Amino acid sequence: MQLLSQLEQQLHQLDQQKLLRRRRVADTPCAPHVTVDGRPMLAFCSNDYLGLAAHPRLIEALKEGAGRYGAGSGASHLISGHSRAHDLLEERFAGLMSPYIEQARALSFCTGYMANIAVLTALAAASAVSGVSGRDTDLFSESLNHASLIDGARLSRANVKVYAHGDVEALESLLQASTAKTKIVVTDSVFSMDGDLAPLPALLALCERHDAWLVVDDAHGFGVLGDNGHGALEHFRLRSPNLVYMGTLGKAAGVGGAFVAAHATVIEWLVQRARAYIYTTAAPPALSHALLASLDIITGEEGAQRRAHLRQLVSQLQDGLRPRRWQLLPSQTAIQPIVIGGNDEALRAAALLHEQGYWVPAIRPPTVPADTARLRITLSAAHTAADVAQLAQAIHAIESEVRP
Repeated sequence: MQLLSQLEQQLHQLDQQKLLRRRRVADTPCAPHVTVDGRPMLAFCSNDYLGLAAHPRLIEALKEGAGRYGAGSGASHLISGHSRAHDLLEERFAGLMSPYIEQARALSFCTGYMANIAVLTALAAASAVSGVSGRDTDLFSESLNHASLIDGARLSRANVKVYAHGDVEALESLLQASTAKTKIVVTDSVFSMDGDLAPLPALLALCERHDAWLVVDDAHGFGVLGDNGHGALEHFRLRSPNLVYMGTLGKAAGVGGAFVAAHATVIEWLVQRARAYIYTTAAPPALSHALLASLDIITGEEGAQRRAHLRQLVSQLQDGLRPRRWQLLPSQTAIQPIVIGGNDEALRAAALLHEQGYWVPAIRPPTVPADTARLRITLSAAHTAADVAQLAQAIHAIESEVRP
Protein backbone atom coordinates (compact mmCIF):
# COMPACT_ATOMS: atom_id res chain seq x y z
CA MET A 1 0.00 0.00 0.00
CA GLN A 2 1.16 3.48 -0.87
CA LEU A 3 -0.23 4.76 2.41
CA LEU A 4 1.86 2.31 4.44
CA SER A 5 4.92 3.13 2.34
CA GLN A 6 4.54 6.81 3.19
CA LEU A 7 4.41 6.05 6.89
CA GLU A 8 7.43 3.76 6.66
CA GLN A 9 9.43 6.50 4.92
CA GLN A 10 8.49 9.02 7.60
CA LEU A 11 9.44 6.60 10.36
CA HIS A 12 12.78 5.98 8.63
CA GLN A 13 13.43 9.73 8.55
CA LEU A 14 12.67 10.01 12.25
CA ASP A 15 15.10 7.18 12.90
CA GLN A 16 17.82 8.89 10.86
CA GLN A 17 17.26 12.11 12.82
CA LYS A 18 17.48 10.22 16.13
CA LEU A 19 13.90 11.21 16.92
CA LEU A 20 12.25 7.82 17.26
CA ARG A 21 10.72 7.22 20.66
CA ARG A 22 10.40 3.91 22.43
CA ARG A 23 8.42 2.72 25.38
CA ARG A 24 9.85 0.92 28.38
CA VAL A 25 7.77 -1.43 30.48
CA ALA A 26 7.69 -0.87 34.24
CA ASP A 27 6.99 -4.02 36.23
CA THR A 28 6.63 -2.29 39.60
CA PRO A 29 4.69 0.70 41.00
CA CYS A 30 5.85 4.23 40.29
CA ALA A 31 8.74 4.88 42.70
CA PRO A 32 12.42 5.83 42.65
CA HIS A 33 13.53 2.19 42.75
CA VAL A 34 11.70 0.28 40.03
CA THR A 35 12.03 -2.75 37.80
CA VAL A 36 11.94 -1.76 34.12
CA ASP A 37 12.07 -4.29 31.29
CA GLY A 38 13.14 -6.80 33.92
CA ARG A 39 16.03 -4.66 35.24
CA PRO A 40 16.30 -2.83 38.58
CA MET A 41 16.65 0.91 37.98
CA LEU A 42 16.92 4.13 39.97
CA ALA A 43 14.37 6.36 38.24
CA PHE A 44 14.56 10.13 37.83
CA CYS A 45 11.84 10.47 35.22
CA SER A 46 8.38 10.43 36.78
CA ASN A 47 6.27 13.45 37.71
CA ASP A 48 5.37 11.85 41.05
CA TYR A 49 6.81 14.88 42.83
CA LEU A 50 5.54 14.09 46.33
CA GLY A 51 6.01 10.33 46.06
CA LEU A 52 2.29 9.61 46.50
CA ALA A 53 1.67 7.32 43.51
CA ALA A 54 2.24 4.20 45.60
CA HIS A 55 1.33 5.66 49.00
CA PRO A 56 -0.46 3.05 51.16
CA ARG A 57 -3.26 5.48 52.08
CA LEU A 58 -4.03 6.15 48.43
CA ILE A 59 -3.94 2.46 47.55
CA GLU A 60 -6.42 1.69 50.34
CA ALA A 61 -8.63 4.62 49.34
CA LEU A 62 -8.67 3.40 45.74
CA LYS A 63 -9.72 -0.06 46.90
CA GLU A 64 -12.39 1.44 49.13
CA GLY A 65 -13.63 3.63 46.29
CA ALA A 66 -13.92 0.68 43.93
CA GLY A 67 -15.84 -1.28 46.55
CA ARG A 68 -18.22 1.63 47.11
CA TYR A 69 -18.70 2.91 43.55
CA GLY A 70 -17.61 0.06 41.28
CA ALA A 71 -14.98 -0.03 38.55
CA GLY A 72 -16.40 2.52 36.12
CA SER A 73 -18.76 5.49 35.94
CA GLY A 74 -20.86 4.12 33.09
CA ALA A 75 -21.67 7.41 31.35
CA SER A 76 -20.76 11.05 30.91
CA HIS A 77 -21.18 13.47 33.81
CA LEU A 78 -24.32 14.99 32.28
CA ILE A 79 -26.04 11.64 31.74
CA SER A 80 -25.57 9.39 34.78
CA GLY A 81 -21.82 9.22 35.41
CA HIS A 82 -21.48 12.02 37.97
CA SER A 83 -21.08 10.25 41.30
CA ARG A 84 -21.01 11.45 44.88
CA ALA A 85 -17.22 10.98 44.82
CA HIS A 86 -16.90 13.36 41.84
CA ASP A 87 -19.13 15.89 43.58
CA LEU A 88 -17.23 15.76 46.87
CA LEU A 89 -13.92 16.16 45.06
CA GLU A 90 -15.12 19.20 43.12
CA GLU A 91 -16.42 20.79 46.34
CA ARG A 92 -13.02 20.17 47.93
CA PHE A 93 -11.19 21.82 45.04
CA ALA A 94 -13.55 24.79 45.11
CA GLY A 95 -12.71 25.27 48.78
CA LEU A 96 -8.96 25.02 48.13
CA MET A 97 -9.15 27.64 45.38
CA SER A 98 -11.53 30.06 47.12
CA PRO A 99 -8.67 32.19 48.56
CA TYR A 100 -7.46 32.90 45.02
CA ILE A 101 -10.60 32.99 42.88
CA GLU A 102 -13.77 34.87 43.76
CA GLN A 103 -16.92 32.69 43.94
CA ALA A 104 -14.74 29.69 43.11
CA ARG A 105 -16.25 26.53 41.69
CA ALA A 106 -14.42 23.50 40.30
CA LEU A 107 -14.97 20.93 37.57
CA SER A 108 -13.19 17.57 37.26
CA PHE A 109 -11.80 16.09 34.04
CA CYS A 110 -10.35 12.75 32.97
CA THR A 111 -7.00 14.31 31.94
CA GLY A 112 -5.25 17.65 31.92
CA TYR A 113 -5.10 17.49 28.13
CA MET A 114 -8.91 17.34 27.98
CA ALA A 115 -9.25 20.10 30.56
CA ASN A 116 -7.07 22.52 28.60
CA ILE A 117 -8.88 21.84 25.34
CA ALA A 118 -12.23 22.26 27.09
CA VAL A 119 -11.30 25.60 28.66
CA LEU A 120 -9.78 27.24 25.59
CA THR A 121 -12.44 26.13 23.12
CA ALA A 122 -15.32 27.05 25.42
CA LEU A 123 -13.96 30.48 26.39
CA ALA A 124 -13.30 31.32 22.74
CA ALA A 125 -16.81 30.17 21.79
CA ALA A 126 -18.32 32.69 24.20
CA SER A 127 -17.48 35.50 21.76
CA ALA A 128 -19.31 33.97 18.81
CA VAL A 129 -22.17 36.06 17.49
CA SER A 130 -25.42 34.16 17.11
CA GLY A 131 -25.75 32.81 13.59
CA VAL A 132 -22.20 33.73 12.63
CA SER A 133 -19.37 31.21 12.40
CA GLY A 134 -15.96 32.12 13.71
CA ARG A 135 -14.75 33.79 16.85
CA ASP A 136 -14.09 37.37 17.89
CA THR A 137 -11.34 36.13 20.19
CA ASP A 138 -7.63 36.82 20.45
CA LEU A 139 -5.71 34.12 22.27
CA PHE A 140 -2.20 34.98 23.50
CA SER A 141 -0.09 31.86 24.00
CA GLU A 142 3.31 31.53 25.71
CA SER A 143 5.91 30.17 23.31
CA LEU A 144 6.88 27.28 25.62
CA ASN A 145 3.34 26.17 26.44
CA HIS A 146 2.50 22.48 26.71
CA ALA A 147 1.16 20.67 23.65
CA SER A 148 -2.32 20.49 25.16
CA LEU A 149 -2.50 24.28 25.33
CA ILE A 150 -1.19 24.59 21.76
CA ASP A 151 -3.80 22.11 20.53
CA GLY A 152 -6.53 23.80 22.54
CA ALA A 153 -5.60 27.13 20.99
CA ARG A 154 -5.76 25.64 17.49
CA LEU A 155 -9.11 24.01 18.13
CA SER A 156 -10.55 27.19 19.61
CA ARG A 157 -10.62 28.89 16.17
CA ALA A 158 -9.42 32.05 17.91
CA ASN A 159 -6.79 34.39 16.47
CA VAL A 160 -3.70 32.90 18.09
CA LYS A 161 -0.77 35.17 18.85
CA VAL A 162 2.39 33.65 20.35
CA TYR A 163 4.57 35.75 22.64
CA ALA A 164 8.18 34.96 23.51
CA HIS A 165 8.97 33.04 26.67
CA GLY A 166 8.42 35.22 29.72
CA ASP A 167 8.28 38.41 27.63
CA VAL A 168 5.75 40.53 29.51
CA GLU A 169 6.46 43.63 27.42
CA ALA A 170 5.72 41.77 24.18
CA LEU A 171 2.46 40.49 25.62
CA GLU A 172 1.51 43.98 26.74
CA SER A 173 2.01 45.29 23.20
CA LEU A 174 -0.16 42.53 21.78
CA LEU A 175 -2.93 43.18 24.29
CA GLN A 176 -2.87 46.92 23.63
CA ALA A 177 -3.26 46.31 19.90
CA SER A 178 -6.13 43.84 20.30
CA THR A 179 -9.69 44.92 19.54
CA ALA A 180 -11.19 41.45 20.04
CA LYS A 181 -14.34 40.99 22.08
CA THR A 182 -12.68 38.24 24.12
CA LYS A 183 -9.02 38.15 25.10
CA ILE A 184 -7.39 35.04 26.58
CA VAL A 185 -3.82 34.78 27.86
CA VAL A 186 -2.72 31.21 28.44
CA THR A 187 0.48 29.95 30.07
CA ASP A 188 2.04 27.10 31.94
CA SER A 189 2.97 28.01 35.50
CA VAL A 190 5.99 25.68 35.71
CA PHE A 191 7.42 24.97 32.26
CA SER A 192 7.73 21.23 31.91
CA MET A 193 11.01 21.12 29.96
CA ASP A 194 12.87 24.05 31.58
CA GLY A 195 11.48 23.96 35.11
CA ASP A 196 11.21 27.74 35.45
CA LEU A 197 8.17 29.73 36.55
CA ALA A 198 5.97 32.05 34.49
CA PRO A 199 5.79 35.67 35.73
CA LEU A 200 2.20 35.18 36.83
CA PRO A 201 1.81 38.39 38.91
CA ALA A 202 2.81 40.54 35.93
CA LEU A 203 0.62 38.51 33.55
CA LEU A 204 -2.38 38.83 35.84
CA ALA A 205 -1.90 42.60 36.17
CA LEU A 206 -1.97 42.88 32.37
CA CYS A 207 -5.07 40.72 32.11
CA GLU A 208 -6.93 42.78 34.67
CA ARG A 209 -5.91 45.99 32.90
CA HIS A 210 -7.03 44.73 29.49
CA ASP A 211 -10.08 42.74 30.63
CA ALA A 212 -8.59 39.40 29.59
CA TRP A 213 -8.80 35.91 31.01
CA LEU A 214 -5.60 34.43 32.42
CA VAL A 215 -5.65 30.65 31.95
CA VAL A 216 -2.97 29.01 34.10
CA ASP A 217 -1.91 25.40 33.53
CA ASP A 218 -0.44 24.44 36.90
CA ALA A 219 0.23 20.80 36.02
CA HIS A 220 3.69 20.86 37.60
CA GLY A 221 2.85 23.26 40.41
CA PHE A 222 -0.25 21.91 42.10
CA GLY A 223 0.69 20.01 45.26
CA VAL A 224 4.27 21.28 45.17
CA LEU A 225 4.17 25.07 45.14
CA GLY A 226 2.79 27.14 48.01
CA ASP A 227 2.98 26.63 51.76
CA ASN A 228 -0.08 24.37 51.66
CA GLY A 229 0.55 22.81 48.26
CA HIS A 230 -2.27 24.78 46.61
CA GLY A 231 0.02 25.57 43.70
CA ALA A 232 1.17 28.61 41.76
CA LEU A 233 -1.67 30.90 42.84
CA GLU A 234 -0.76 30.36 46.49
CA HIS A 235 2.96 30.65 45.70
CA PHE A 236 2.47 34.09 44.14
CA ARG A 237 -0.42 35.09 46.48
CA LEU A 238 -2.75 35.89 43.58
CA ARG A 239 -6.48 36.55 43.70
CA SER A 240 -8.70 37.62 40.81
CA PRO A 241 -11.96 36.81 39.00
CA ASN A 242 -9.90 36.86 35.77
CA LEU A 243 -8.15 33.61 36.73
CA VAL A 244 -9.02 30.24 35.18
CA TYR A 245 -6.89 27.60 36.85
CA MET A 246 -6.13 24.03 35.72
CA GLY A 247 -4.39 21.51 37.97
CA THR A 248 -3.51 17.95 37.06
CA LEU A 249 -3.86 15.07 39.48
CA GLY A 250 -1.52 12.42 38.08
CA LYS A 251 1.66 14.20 39.09
CA ALA A 252 2.10 15.50 42.64
CA ALA A 253 -1.37 14.22 43.61
CA GLY A 254 -0.31 10.70 42.64
CA VAL A 255 -3.53 9.43 41.02
CA GLY A 256 -4.92 10.79 37.74
CA GLY A 257 -7.26 13.31 36.16
CA ALA A 258 -7.45 17.08 36.40
CA PHE A 259 -9.64 19.91 37.61
CA VAL A 260 -10.47 23.42 36.50
CA ALA A 261 -11.27 26.12 39.07
CA ALA A 262 -12.74 29.50 38.18
CA HIS A 263 -15.58 31.87 38.99
CA ALA A 264 -18.85 29.92 39.25
CA THR A 265 -20.16 31.53 36.06
CA VAL A 266 -17.13 30.29 34.10
CA ILE A 267 -17.57 26.75 35.39
CA GLU A 268 -21.27 26.75 34.50
CA TRP A 269 -20.33 27.86 30.97
CA LEU A 270 -17.91 24.92 30.73
CA VAL A 271 -20.61 22.52 31.87
CA GLN A 272 -22.90 23.81 29.15
CA ARG A 273 -20.44 24.33 26.29
CA ALA A 274 -17.14 22.48 26.80
CA ARG A 275 -17.31 19.59 24.34
CA ALA A 276 -14.34 17.78 25.91
CA TYR A 277 -16.36 17.65 29.15
CA ILE A 278 -19.84 16.99 27.78
CA TYR A 279 -19.06 14.23 25.32
CA THR A 280 -16.83 11.87 27.27
CA THR A 281 -17.40 9.20 29.89
CA ALA A 282 -16.67 10.38 33.41
CA ALA A 283 -13.56 9.01 35.08
CA PRO A 284 -14.04 6.08 37.47
CA PRO A 285 -15.43 7.41 40.77
CA ALA A 286 -12.85 5.36 42.69
CA LEU A 287 -10.16 7.73 41.40
CA SER A 288 -11.99 10.70 42.90
CA HIS A 289 -12.35 8.82 46.18
CA ALA A 290 -8.59 8.18 46.21
CA LEU A 291 -7.91 11.82 45.36
CA LEU A 292 -9.77 12.95 48.47
CA ALA A 293 -7.20 10.99 50.47
CA SER A 294 -4.43 12.52 48.39
CA LEU A 295 -5.65 16.03 49.20
CA ASP A 296 -5.64 15.18 52.91
CA ILE A 297 -1.94 14.34 52.60
CA ILE A 298 -1.03 17.29 50.36
CA THR A 299 -2.63 19.88 52.64
CA GLY A 300 -1.58 18.25 55.91
CA GLU A 301 1.62 17.93 57.90
CA GLU A 302 2.92 15.02 55.84
CA GLY A 303 2.54 17.03 52.64
CA ALA A 304 4.49 19.92 54.17
CA GLN A 305 7.28 17.55 55.20
CA ARG A 306 7.43 16.03 51.73
CA ARG A 307 7.63 19.46 50.07
CA ALA A 308 10.42 20.48 52.44
CA HIS A 309 12.37 17.30 51.64
CA LEU A 310 11.88 17.86 47.92
CA ARG A 311 13.27 21.39 48.22
CA GLN A 312 16.32 19.99 49.99
CA LEU A 313 16.90 17.51 47.16
CA VAL A 314 16.64 20.28 44.56
CA SER A 315 19.24 22.33 46.42
CA GLN A 316 21.49 19.30 46.78
CA LEU A 317 21.40 18.56 43.07
CA GLN A 318 21.96 22.19 42.09
CA ASP A 319 24.91 22.46 44.47
CA GLY A 320 26.45 19.10 43.64
CA LEU A 321 25.97 18.87 39.88
CA ARG A 322 28.44 21.09 38.04
CA PRO A 323 28.70 19.91 34.43
CA ARG A 324 31.68 21.23 32.48
CA ARG A 325 30.31 21.34 28.91
CA TRP A 326 26.61 20.75 29.47
CA GLN A 327 24.24 23.31 30.98
CA LEU A 328 22.20 22.67 34.11
CA LEU A 329 19.31 25.10 33.81
CA PRO A 330 18.65 27.38 36.82
CA SER A 331 15.43 25.72 37.95
CA GLN A 332 14.35 25.71 41.57
CA THR A 333 11.55 23.21 40.91
CA ALA A 334 11.59 19.42 40.81
CA ILE A 335 12.29 19.59 37.08
CA GLN A 336 16.07 19.75 36.61
CA PRO A 337 17.08 19.77 32.92
CA ILE A 338 20.64 19.38 31.65
CA VAL A 339 20.88 20.80 28.14
CA ILE A 340 23.33 18.79 26.00
CA GLY A 341 22.57 20.02 22.48
CA GLY A 342 22.53 17.36 19.77
CA ASN A 343 20.11 14.46 19.62
CA ASP A 344 22.90 11.88 19.29
CA GLU A 345 24.72 13.19 22.35
CA ALA A 346 21.57 13.30 24.50
CA LEU A 347 20.65 9.75 23.51
CA ARG A 348 24.20 8.57 24.21
CA ALA A 349 24.16 10.18 27.66
CA ALA A 350 20.81 8.59 28.52
CA ALA A 351 22.05 5.21 27.26
CA LEU A 352 25.22 5.37 29.38
CA LEU A 353 23.19 6.22 32.46
CA HIS A 354 20.79 3.41 31.65
CA GLU A 355 23.68 0.94 31.47
CA GLN A 356 24.59 1.95 35.02
CA GLY A 357 21.02 1.57 36.26
CA TYR A 358 19.78 5.16 36.11
CA TRP A 359 16.55 5.94 34.27
CA VAL A 360 16.83 9.53 32.99
CA PRO A 361 15.05 10.34 29.71
CA ALA A 362 16.59 12.15 26.76
CA ILE A 363 14.18 14.85 25.55
CA ARG A 364 14.51 15.86 21.90
CA PRO A 365 12.71 18.01 19.31
CA PRO A 366 9.90 18.72 18.71
CA THR A 367 9.31 18.60 22.48
CA VAL A 368 12.19 21.09 22.89
CA PRO A 369 13.74 23.46 20.31
CA ALA A 370 16.34 22.16 17.88
CA ASP A 371 19.88 21.82 19.28
CA THR A 372 18.62 21.85 22.88
CA ALA A 373 18.20 18.11 23.42
CA ARG A 374 18.56 17.39 27.10
CA LEU A 375 18.44 15.03 30.01
CA ARG A 376 15.29 15.81 31.98
CA ILE A 377 15.84 14.91 35.62
CA THR A 378 12.77 14.96 37.82
CA LEU A 379 13.05 14.66 41.57
CA SER A 380 10.54 13.16 43.98
CA ALA A 381 10.08 13.44 47.71
CA ALA A 382 10.46 9.65 47.66
CA HIS A 383 14.11 10.03 46.60
CA THR A 384 16.82 10.07 49.25
CA ALA A 385 19.88 12.28 49.48
CA ALA A 386 21.96 9.19 48.66
CA ASP A 387 19.94 8.66 45.46
CA VAL A 388 20.68 12.20 44.31
CA ALA A 389 24.36 11.98 45.21
CA GLN A 390 24.70 8.78 43.17
CA LEU A 391 23.06 10.37 40.15
CA ALA A 392 25.30 13.45 40.28
CA GLN A 393 28.39 11.26 40.44
CA ALA A 394 27.20 9.17 37.48
CA ILE A 395 26.51 12.25 35.34
CA HIS A 396 29.95 13.69 36.06
CA ALA A 397 31.50 10.37 35.03
CA ILE A 398 29.71 10.09 31.69
CA GLU A 399 30.12 13.70 30.56
CA SER A 400 33.68 13.07 29.38
CA GLU A 401 32.56 10.02 27.40
CA VAL A 402 29.90 11.84 25.36
CA ARG A 403 31.32 13.96 22.56
CA PRO A 404 29.59 15.96 19.79
